Amino acid sequence: METRTALRVEKAAERVSNELDKIIHERMRLGIISALAANESLSFNDLKSLLNTTDGNVSVHARKLEEAGYLVCEKSFKGRVPLTEYRITTAGRDALDRYLNHMEALISAMRR
Repeated sequence: METRTALRVEKAAERVSNELDKIIHERMRLGIISALAANESLSFNDLKSLLNTTDGNVSVHARKLEEAGYLVCEKSFKGRVPLTEYRITTAGRDALDRYLNHMEALISAMRR
């Protein structure tokens, strides 16, 4: 009986894991998309500070999220200083919701 239960849990966990959005699942991208979901917009420096990371990390991971359509990047100037701001898109918010639902299902499957 325990073997069948273990196999059922393993199959459920595998199915849910395979459905996870690999773009969001990466730690830094999950941090970026989560921070943007909680804020109307954040600057490049805000994200860098919040996530305690480097310029390169923010740039690479934000670009990946932008290419997926999960965030938009707007570049402007504040006086003479360049300003890069990010906002989550509807697709990004939907993707984050799906991701969180998948993670909850995985946790639930493992606790059965």
